[in-house]
Amino acid sequence: MSKYRIETECVQGGYTPGNGEPRQIPIIQSTTFRYGSSADMGKLFDLEASGYFYTRLQNPTNDHVAAKIAALEGGTAAMLTSSGQAASFYSVFNLASAGDHIVSSSTIYGGTYNLFAVTMKRMGIDFTFVEPDCSDDELEAAFRPNTKAVFGETIANPALTVLDIEKFAKAAHAHGVPLIIDNTFATPINCRPIEWGADIVTHSTTKYMDGHGAAVGGCIVDSGKFDWLAHADKFPGLTTPDDSYHGVTYAEKFGLEGAFITKATAQLMRDFGSIQSPQNAFLLNLGLESLHVRMPRHCENGLAVAQYLSTHEKVSWVNYPNLPGTKYYDLAMKYLPNGSCGVVSFGVKGGRAAAEAFMGNLKLAAIETHVADARTCCLHPASATHRQMNDAELEAAGVSPDLVRFSCGLESSADLIEDIEQALAKI
Repeated sequence: MSKYRIETECVQGGYTPGNGEPRQIPIIQSTTFRYGSSADMGKLFDLEASGYFYTRLQNPTNDHVAAKIAALEGGTAAMLTSSGQAASFYSVFNLASAGDHIVSSSTIYGGTYNLFAVTMKRMGIDFTFVEPDCSDDELEAAFRPNTKAVFGETIANPALTVLDIEKFAKAAHAHGVPLIIDNTFATPINCRPIEWGADIVTHSTTKYMDGHGAAVGGCIVDSGKFDWLAHADKFPGLTTPDDSYHGVTYAEKFGLEGAFITKATAQLMRDFGSIQSPQNAFLLNLGLESLHVRMPRHCENGLAVAQYLSTHEKVSWVNYPNLPGTKYYDLAMKYLPNGSCGVVSFGVKGGRAAAEAFMGNLKLAAIETHVADARTCCLHPASATHRQMNDAELEAAGVSPDLVRFSCGLESSADLIEDIEQALAKI
């Protein structure tokens, strides 16, 4: 933890202006940077000096915002990406290559599941998906000699399962691999996975961190705690010379605190170029400045809506982590005692057709392929974000045909409940 509390880091972290410098983080809207000599620029390419030469790799605006998110998560280094999908991809591909294997929770965002099960499988990386509620023995059985990481979500989207982070961290570390946690829904305001044993944390900053549906983005944070050299045979990309970058050995040159992010920048961002635009980073920072104020309201509205739905005769089930009596309540009290998120999942009696009719009757809440926003929105995942999955895959991901994902914004909870009430009454 930094010298400031997390509320202060939201507002002040990542950037301290000097005398006469801009008070707000400046937008460095430039693709390139000028130097006085080739020797000066050469030092940057050799990683012998810090600085900027091309925004496809790094940009000062982005680095200020990434530093703020690193401070919020209690990490040592971070990088912004063009989207949450890019962050998920980079976090895994930075460690694994063709012939390697990853263990992942099965209840993850549908886009991430497709990335892992289809696209990265085509790249030669194999994934084993395990139930988040699996036993220790079942989790142990998922590992292979070529396993390079474990992946999960603090709060799964849209199933809202709460991952037992300590259990998954213990298993990962017993096999000498890091635990990667997507902390998008909880945000560091409600959970800091690194404090529970996670090694790498990712975010879709498009969601609560931005909070206003203004800018797509992602972020990767390194805890700086995983000892790559202690498991050198598993991670040659970090522990042996990189022939594509002047023979640098990242773990030796940059240590625990900087090896992972430096490699992701020097290799992956260089080659794939999934950089977040400086303008988007600026908008993200504006969202971060109020994150600690907004999250409690999202959680307050989420709990109020969940409580209302739990007693409605046309609702077959409700899932909200902090609702007493629900499956993940005990884990939520452990990892998310101050609140989880503003997203509620529930089933409408009558199945898929009834769920779609309900959403069509809403007036205040908008049907959007979005979530975790200042404005309330909802989605029928089986028909949208998860429509590429078959019934068996939907079941494994915790997505039933009647599931509605209702993302409570910052409006009056009474207005949200009235909107739900009139929509259900018309079914």
